[in-house]
Amino acid sequence: MARRIRPMAGLPLALACLPAALAACDPVVNIAGANFPAWLLCVVVGMILAAALRQAFSAIGIEPYLGPLLLVYPCLAILISCTVYLLLFNRI
Repeated sequence: MARRIRPMAGLPLALACLPAALAACDPVVNIAGANFPAWLLCVVVGMILAAALRQAFSAIGIEPYLGPLLLVYPCLAILISCTVYLLLFNRI
């Protein structure tokens, strides 16, 4: 009898090892002797800049025309965070 090969047999093991493999790919920033992941720094910068832009949009008077603010400002923070990550920590 020939043994039947299951092509997806190693998938659960591969999925279980994936987070451990990706954890070592994250750049680390040293701030005052403590190591922080770079994405955390980018998220903080994104939130601060989005809050500053909210003040600027309010002062200029365009905030009422932006649409649903609960959607606009989190998306703006994510956009800024991803842009900062790509500009500062791009290894390509």
